[in-house]
Order: sequence, then C-alpha cells, then structure tokens
Amino acid sequence: MTSTLTRTARLLTTASVGVALSAMAASADIRFWTTEEQPERLAKQEEMAAAFEAETGIAVEVIPVTESDLGTRATAAFAAGDLPDVIYHTLQYALPWVEAGILDAEAATEVVDALGRDTFAAGALEMAATEDGVASVPVDGWTQMIVYRKDLFDEAGLEAPTSYANVLAAIEALHNPPEMFGFVAATKVDENFMSQVLEHVFLANGATPVGPEGFTGFDEARTIEVLDFYKAIAEASPPGELYWDQSRTLYFAGDAAMIIWSPFILDELAGLRDSAPPTINDDPTSRDLAAATGIVTNFSGPSNPDGAAWGDVRYFGITADADIDEAQQFIQYSMDAGYMQTLSIAPEGKFPVRRGTAENPTAFVDAWSKLDVGVDRRAPLSELYDAAMIDEIVGGLDVAQRWGVADGQLALASKIINSQAINRIVREYIDGDIDAAGAVAKMNEELGALE
Repeated sequence: MTSTLTRTARLLTTASVGVALSAMAASADIRFWTTEEQPERLAKQEEMAAAFEAETGIAVEVIPVTESDLGTRATAAFAAGDLPDVIYHTLQYALPWVEAGILDAEAATEVVDALGRDTFAAGALEMAATEDGVASVPVDGWTQMIVYRKDLFDEAGLEAPTSYANVLAAIEALHNPPEMFGFVAATKVDENFMSQVLEHVFLANGATPVGPEGFTGFDEARTIEVLDFYKAIAEASPPGELYWDQSRTLYFAGDAAMIIWSPFILDELAGLRDSAPPTINDDPTSRDLAAATGIVTNFSGPSNPDGAAWGDVRYFGITADADIDEAQQFIQYSMDAGYMQTLSIAPEGKFPVRRGTAENPTAFVDAWSKLDVGVDRRAPLSELYDAAMIDEIVGGLDVAQRWGVADGQLALASKIINSQAINRIVREYIDGDIDAAGAVAKMNEELGALE
C-alpha cells in the first residue's frame, strides 16, 4: 500500500483528477458495487464512469447489487479475497465493515482530507467517524422532515414547528376536524414508517435505548415526555391505522396542518407526479401546495433544546482488496467534477453532503438545487422552493443523527427498531391500555431481552 503521505500528496495534486495520472492508471480496472440498480439510475452511474475513464484512462465496471443482499455478498467476497474496489453502501455497514477488515478507513479518510473536511456536512462525517478519521466517504443523504402549512402558521402568528412546544401550540390553534387535523401521526405498528417517525421524535428529546456499552434502557423522565407528546399528536390525528399513505393523502387534500415525511414528497407536493397528485384544488399539477408549505429538519424536545434530525446517509467505501490510488481517484471525481451526475440519480432524496469547495463553499448546493426533480413533469427544486427552504433541506445533515451511531451501537439499535416493540408499546399507551411509566418499564424489559 502506498504510504499515507504519498497518497495524500497525490490526491491533493489531482483535485480535478488531472490527466497526468492517466498514464499510470490507464491499465487499471475498478469494480464498483452500487445499490442504485434501477435501469435509469444505473445508466446515470455508467455515464459518470465513462466520463471518469475519458478523463483518467481508468475503466470502471459498474455492478448493481440488491441492497438487501449487500451484507452477505460483501462478507462472501471478503472471505474469497474478491471484494470490488468501491462499494456504495448504507450507514449501517460503515463501522462494522471497518472492524471486520472489509473497508480501508485510512484510504477513505485521505479522500475526505484531500477534498476538504470542512466542505462536508458535519453530521454525515460524524456518523461514520473512526478513531483516526472516517470509515467511508459520505456521498449523499436525506433527513426526515416535519412538513407543515406555513401559510396557515403565518396567518395564525404561529412559530415554525421546531419543537414539541411549537407543534402543540399549532395543534391548539389549527386542529379543527374533520376540516383540518392538527397532525397525522404514524400509528400502524407493523409499518417501518412508524419506526422511523418514532426514532425521530425520541431523538428530538435526547431519548435513546443504547450507550457505549450497549443497551441502557430509556431514561424514564425523557421518555415520558416523548410519550406524552406522541399521544398528543396522535389525538390530533384521524382515527385508524395511519402510516405514510394517509399522511400524504390528508396533507395533499389540505386536511392536515402537519405531517412527518421524507424529502421524496417534495416533487409530489409540486404536482410533478401523476400517481400522487396534490388534491388541495382542482389542478393536479398545481404548485400551490408547495408554495404554501414549510419544512423543519432539526426538531427539539424539552429535555434536548439543541434537537436532532433523523438522517439517512450513503457512503463510498474503499475495500481491503482495492487498487487504492485508482479507487480514491474515482471517488474524488464522483464527489467533485462528477458530483452533480452522482446526485442527479434522485435529487429530491440525495442531498449534497459535500456543500462546495474551499473556493466556493456553496457550489454543490447551488448546483444541486437546479437539478430537475419529478416524474411526469420535471423542474428544479430552486424553482419550486425558496432559498431559505433549500437551506433548511440540506442543513439537517449537519446535525443528522441515528440511535447508536455515536456509541458504536448502530447494529443493536437497528435490532431494537426492527423488533417494532417500541411501536407496539407506544400504541398501547396511546390507546390507554398502559400508563406512561408502565410503558417505559415495558419497553426497557422487552428491549433488554434483545441484546
């Protein structure tokens, strides 16, 4: 392996992936595993790989891998000494794959340092942090959002729903069923949507079931605050088993003041997708609802005034079997000259975790906001939403969090979430089958048994 100083120096002298290296790299072939396997997304990645080859002479084979198979395929390839050079992967694999020897964290850290650590969203780096750097290079991400009727908030003189208190104040002012529900809370316990929404709400109040040593159980006082808040937003919701579908449908019809959703709603809000049109008026292509909407990414509870954003980040990992120099050049290109091609796969759900360059700190955010989104019609986000909202959309990645990441316990936290025990017990509390202290005790007892 080339020394750290030599590799870093090489990267720093090829900030634009200079042709001077092509002679050395012309014979190199890189294998790149990607979970973005839909035909149109694969085509965009192959176009970028071709552009990279034209620039450097390094040929890249783009290999689609089904996301649910990624873990087993990587483990098998590692055992066989046949890993690809670069893997596009989810957060859950970053630290475990470094510990297992699958990823080369030193090589990834050199790429981040060469591109400029300060040009990346802090939260995306922190979620993959190792003792000496990062496990993998952050590529793109998104944060869950509170989507709200900014026009109604402004008319009523309400603060944006950035905290439990502000949400409850807005419910008090705007909840008027059946014309307007204050919120649409997730209550269908067997839906992953409820798991994501609940983790977001727990994170907002600094409530977590894990610590550096493993399972800690939920703090009773913080968790009772979470439960009381969630019960209040559930009581301001329609009856029934609610998940993402009803949330979107009610908001699009103008019958809900607030929902929690992913950014994949942004193009639909603006009437760009026929399969999910806004029905707030008679025009399914109308942008009126988008214009009336605000979003909040960082959200706080009374015991955690700094708040948190629930984030999902994807990474480029350099493997133990990689041609290190060529893999680094490919990632650097993908995060610099080819970055807009990387993000254009799905701009509404791929926020730029690298904001810009040292010379132009907002270059990539500015360019990303001009990428077209939508399905049946297309338009750039900057045409649909104002600059302040674009800043809020990408700003959540600075404070993005997930249970267990900072403590090295993401695998345990994922097992806890996937058990859906939290969903079930929260629903029991909402339905009045158990009191708040009993719900906390029951969660801690059941979740402790999973470890």
